[in-house]
Amino acid sequence: MGTSRIDGVMRTMKKILVIGSGGREHAIAWKLAQSPSCEQVFVASGNGGTLVESKVTNVDLHNSKELIKFALEYSIDFTIVGPEAPLASGIVDNFREHGLKIWGPTRFCAQLESSKDFAKKFMTKYNIPTANYKTFDNRIDAVSYLKNQRTPIVIKADGLAAGKGVLVANSIDEAILFVNDMFNNGIFGDAGNRIVIEEFLEGIEASFIVMIDGKNILSMASSQDHKRLLNGDLGPNTGGMGAYSPASIIDKKLHDRVINEIITPVVNGMKSEGYVYTGFLYAGLMIDKQGNPKTLEFNCRLGDPETQPIMMRLESDLVDLIEAGLSEELDNIEVKWSNYPAVGIVLASYGYPNNVQKYDVINGLEGISDSEGRIKIFHAATEVRGGKLVTAGGRVLCITALGETLQVAQDIAYKTISKIKFDGMQYRTDIANKALEN
Repeated sequence: MGTSRIDGVMRTMKKILVIGSGGREHAIAWKLAQSPSCEQVFVASGNGGTLVESKVTNVDLHNSKELIKFALEYSIDFTIVGPEAPLASGIVDNFREHGLKIWGPTRFCAQLESSKDFAKKFMTKYNIPTANYKTFDNRIDAVSYLKNQRTPIVIKADGLAAGKGVLVANSIDEAILFVNDMFNNGIFGDAGNRIVIEEFLEGIEASFIVMIDGKNILSMASSQDHKRLLNGDLGPNTGGMGAYSPASIIDKKLHDRVINEIITPVVNGMKSEGYVYTGFLYAGLMIDKQGNPKTLEFNCRLGDPETQPIMMRLESDLVDLIEAGLSEELDNIEVKWSNYPAVGIVLASYGYPNNVQKYDVINGLEGISDSEGRIKIFHAATEVRGGKLVTAGGRVLCITALGETLQVAQDIAYKTISKIKFDGMQYRTDIANKALEN
């Protein structure tokens, strides 16, 4: 750990570890590296984008034991957990047992995301607004229940399914087929051994993300995700095909309601259970015609692809924000955002979200210039093979742009996409359209 004099102030230079390999982790590492107090960001295991990012190094680490050993040996100042799986497996608990600072919720708290049933019971217990539901651990009872319900109806795998374990069924036959696929065919593995069936909520979706230090809450910029694969919110659910920030539906009045009716009860409810929530908390919201918010889901980390436009708009020092959270001082810090909106559009591989085609060469990135800081291409499933950048999974890139208006940001993003090519490349052409129409 070194020190440096920056703007007349002595700063301790930080070595930071980011866990994950997607577009969210690229965006986090990129923003951390901009901090004058950042010495080096290590990303485990990173991707083709973090491989070439300034002050960022990929490290080939894949389990808790390896990550803890690395953090101790390299005197890592703090760690940020990107994806949900390590949180669900208790990596925060493991790091803390070794005296290591880490930003994220414990295994118990992370059940808000890792178990839909846990989350629904928690929300019911602490009067957090959400859809009515029932939980089933066998096919026969679930199908019997469905036969007496109206459609549309929502079926969710209880466990983690990379954003794909949800179906909004428009017919009972469709719902029963999905239930059969989970229980009989194991399409989501153990995640689908228990399911939640809940009422369909109508309205406008929004993503509401905050930082929580155990007692204080700091709101991040609002955003809106686009979960369906195809234009017009059609097709299967995905991990997210694009996002924009801010979400105009979240005004000051609604913001305060969400904090008071949803976020604060989570913090207090965890305390009542004997636990302290720390880290990011993402509430997926449905806002009805009367402006009332209900909780669709909780994620216990930053969203992907929401993180990409959010990080584009963040003007505050992310290192300072995380350190304030780790010190339970979020009440003493202000977060600054660009007045410009941002749009992020995901480029996905052929076959996504099911049978994904891999290792197609990505062309055109070298010809994209950005002298004004308006464009950033965040990598997700990319890697370098034989000296060439190739696709390595479902969601490949997130083309993110800032603009004076949402329309300008959207135009810049799609103009940039026109220069990029890889076999089977698919993307939505209507990201942020609804916001522009409204």
